[in-house]
Amino acid sequence: MDVSQIEYQAFFEEIKEAIGRSQYEALKQVNKELINLYWSIGKMIVDRQDKYGWGKSVVKSLSLDLQKEYPGVQGYSVQNLWYMRQFYTEYKESEKLQPLVGEISWTKHLLIMSKCKDDLEREFYIKMTRKYGWTKVILAHQIEGGSYEMFLSNQTNFDKALEEKYKYQASLAVKDEYSFDFLEMSSEYRERDLELGLVKDIRKFLIELGPDYSFISNQFKLTVGNDDFFIDLLLYHRGLQSLVAIELKTTKFKPEYAGQLQFYLTALNEQEKKAHENPAVGILICKDKDRTVVEYSLKMMNHPMGISSYRTERKVPEEMKSQLPSPEEITERIKHFLDEEE
Repeated sequence: MDVSQIEYQAFFEEIKEAIGRSQYEALKQVNKELINLYWSIGKMIVDRQDKYGWGKSVVKSLSLDLQKEYPGVQGYSVQNLWYMRQFYTEYKESEKLQPLVGEISWTKHLLIMSKCKDDLEREFYIKMTRKYGWTKVILAHQIEGGSYEMFLSNQTNFDKALEEKYKYQASLAVKDEYSFDFLEMSSEYRERDLELGLVKDIRKFLIELGPDYSFISNQFKLTVGNDDFFIDLLLYHRGLQSLVAIELKTTKFKPEYAGQLQFYLTALNEQEKKAHENPAVGILICKDKDRTVVEYSLKMMNHPMGISSYRTERKVPEEMKSQLPSPEEITERIKHFLDEEE
């Protein structure tokens, strides 16, 4: 290929990028116009029902007439018109949600509206979807996996130990509490029994951990000096591009556990980390923990790690929600991660 051909190929690629950006912006604009239209229709339905005392039948009549007027145009079914009405009534009082209505697609709004009843939770998922380009499938997985609760309640030192661009993703990769209710163990068991039980049912264990985890080994051997050390479970997180060391403890958290995990992370970074990978991350999973003791311990750690607890029986989700921070603290934490002036 001569110089002119090379220059032309670069020129062609530049044009393609420009077209791609234009198409993306056009799609965004179309989506905003559609959402604004649905918002307006919802508002008009509410206004007329309030003004004239119309009942439910007006929505059915409106649906039939619109479909006759615009044959082949999707979106004017009875159910969708009711969704438009609900969309307007549930968001119109929220100063924070109103400006966000045009930021994501209608199907994602419906998913968030049906699954999340709290305004702060809805704000979280709308902003996360916008910022990280979540598809509907990924959004559904994040909601079902309790990413909102996980993000707000987990205990890590990622704010100081990770680069800015990885902090949020890492926060979603570590839960405050793990459910190992799929394990079949006696009331008396050792750490080794817990480890082997998780390895035996590795598929359920990885599902509980969350997406992007891959299993590497259990009892992963590290040799430092003349001594051998063994990490209970070693995994890899594709999104973070990091090795993940998991230590299991069948007792309540102790500060020295964090020190042990930090030692393992140092060894992993020195001996196992590839040049293209990010520093290793640690997760310490204990039977129980005192949150204040955990906070004090994490302040002394300079390698990224999270301290979690586990349970082997089912637990009502509402119990987790009762442990969440106050609305003011939630707003501040979300703002910290979602500040548009990054």
